[in-house]
Amino acid sequence: MKGMSGYGKWVAGSKSKWITLLVWIAAVAALTLLWPGVNSQELNNATNLPKSSPSVKASVVAEREFPAGSGVPALLVWHREGGMSEADLKQVIAVYGKLEKQPLEHQTYVPPLGQLPPQALQASLSKDGSTLVTPVLFEKTADSEQLGEALTAIKKIVNEVTGSEPPAAKVDSGELSLRITGPVGISVDATGLFKNADVSLLIATVVLVLVFLLLIYRSPILALIPLVAVGFAYGVTSPVLGKMAQEGWITVDSQAISIMTVLLFGAGTDYCLFLISRFRQTLKVEESKSTALRRAVAHSSGAIAMSGFTVVLALFALLLAKYGAYHRFAVPFSVSILIMGIASLTLVPALLAIFGRTSFFPFIPRTAQMEAERARAKGKPAPQPKASTKKGIGGLVVSRPGAIVGLTVVLLGVLASFSSGIKFTYDILSSFPKDMESRTGFDLIGKQFSPGELAPAKLMVDTQGKVDGTDIKVALGSISYIDKVSDPQQGTVNKNILGYDIEFKSNPYSLEAMSHIPALQASVEQALVESGLDNVQDSVWISGQTATQHDTKELGERDTDLIIPVVIGLITVLLLIYLRSVVATVYLVATVILSFFSALGLGWIIIHYLLGADAIQGAIPLYSFVFLVALGEDYNIFMISNIWKKRKVMPLKQAISEGVNETGSVITSAGLILAGTFAVLASLPIQVLVQFGIITAIGVLLDTFVVRPFLVPAITVLFGKWAFWPGKHHELERALPGRED
Repeated sequence: MKGMSGYGKWVAGSKSKWITLLVWIAAVAALTLLWPGVNSQELNNATNLPKSSPSVKASVVAEREFPAGSGVPALLVWHREGGMSEADLKQVIAVYGKLEKQPLEHQTYVPPLGQLPPQALQASLSKDGSTLVTPVLFEKTADSEQLGEALTAIKKIVNEVTGSEPPAAKVDSGELSLRITGPVGISVDATGLFKNADVSLLIATVVLVLVFLLLIYRSPILALIPLVAVGFAYGVTSPVLGKMAQEGWITVDSQAISIMTVLLFGAGTDYCLFLISRFRQTLKVEESKSTALRRAVAHSSGAIAMSGFTVVLALFALLLAKYGAYHRFAVPFSVSILIMGIASLTLVPALLAIFGRTSFFPFIPRTAQMEAERARAKGKPAPQPKASTKKGIGGLVVSRPGAIVGLTVVLLGVLASFSSGIKFTYDILSSFPKDMESRTGFDLIGKQFSPGELAPAKLMVDTQGKVDGTDIKVALGSISYIDKVSDPQQGTVNKNILGYDIEFKSNPYSLEAMSHIPALQASVEQALVESGLDNVQDSVWISGQTATQHDTKELGERDTDLIIPVVIGLITVLLLIYLRSVVATVYLVATVILSFFSALGLGWIIIHYLLGADAIQGAIPLYSFVFLVALGEDYNIFMISNIWKKRKVMPLKQAISEGVNETGSVITSAGLILAGTFAVLASLPIQVLVQFGIITAIGVLLDTFVVRPFLVPAITVLFGKWAFWPGKHHELERALPGRED
């Protein structure tokens, strides 16, 4: 305690508190002026798959051998209820004539539709003649912002040619309408959703945290202190990450920044509350505000530092991921929590030292003597201390530990059992609102054509001059899950390489279509073997969105299987070092893992049975696990550290009872705020964030109201002195009377 008390004086003494505040102000000002903000360094088209992935290798072959068809396609879906007229087709031809003569920036290819008569396009219409799909290909290196500008330019050309506004026309209005979908349209819409979400997410999060703090502490000053600390932390985090991205050390995207903002406010506020609550308690027994603050810092700083370090290391484990989106999350999340932890241990004590008891105005905590003197000054009788006869949750836990463990384990176990029935999807379109342009365009394609037309796969075969291309086409056309196969195209560099555009019967982003990729590869390789070819494993390539999504799924599952055990291992080691108890470490980790699967199960019940979703996004379990296990241990660490200190000066059951009751209000407050900040994600029009927000918020609430107040302390009671094994169990008679530790 003595060392930590000295640290509190160093950052929040009579003079050092102003120095600490000035250092933070100077740091934010200097970094903001010298380095770019993280938002200015967003890169939303960064590759997610490594070069060794089969689909990436295939795309290299496709670009080399079939450059005319290489690039990322935007699909223009033209539609008029009742059928497109010859005049409509002439307008489509005129649009493509302009795109051929004056290519857009980053445009690589358009089919020569501008040279065709209207009658030629009629063959490409849907059966009812209402819909036409035409492609425009763009460079793969173009980012979402550049692609968005290109799509805006296309719409402008369409409006000029038609003299109307097809992009704004309703699909069922009877007018000519245009919807742009395909990989380009989907990418632009996805980026737009996250960009539009940034501001609304920040406002909603700030308002929610402010309202919660006002309701909990009923003090406007105290409500602002955590927000000020988070603001300073973000003020340092943003340029630090911006500089790292500018130097090419990391890559950041809009999704990572959105979730990082929520994480900063949620976890940051929690760390602030751990210190604030201890300061408030100490002010009721200590007249000197500086002494009270030093004691509060000494008591809570270890748990705060340990909690923050646990989260930082758990998030750093994402660096082990090979999938780009997972890997990119590691540094922004870890750095933001690290800086927030430093702010909680330096800036927040300085602010509390500056405001002192006024921080809690108008409900200022005072000692009994101070209250008596205040009452006498007003000519009122001194208030009598109220003797509490309530045992609280802590008393219940120590009196019925077996029943509580049984009930909570059964409850969590039943919820966890539902997680086994979860279905996953990698279909990004299912995350979009139904009226989103790219989703509307895809729905039209699925209704009027084959859904596979949205994103055809490119199958390339090195025939070595021994296999007839027509025979391969016939064989492909006979496969049950393939809808259409194009005529073979000859490679530009290697004439023996033939390319086929393949459309699946199912949605190319669905798990069903993705499952066909290895089967298709195997079927073609087997056919080549039967034709007498050697080394066929290097003679077949499949590129396109379905192949990319298949590799994404495989790589994501690999990362999940690796990272989850690593996170568990890291947290286990940290707890062993901090608690010096194998037994306590085991049941703390086990309860948080049980809580995670319970959150998945309850989340699936809500998402599937109440909200009607058929599946959840495949990335959610890994993200939720890393956040819930790391953040869930925060509350356990804070409560257990309190119990560990109290058992040195009182019997274990009393230490558990008082430890649970003392930490109950602050952990409940922190849990509600953290769950609330994640629940804000559920208000966004992006299903992947809605699902992530729901599951993570549920997990936090289960930790807050079931695991922390009931399950963990009840298990500790049952184990008794063995909970500290192999560490030393401090018996009551060995304690130092009056010692504050």
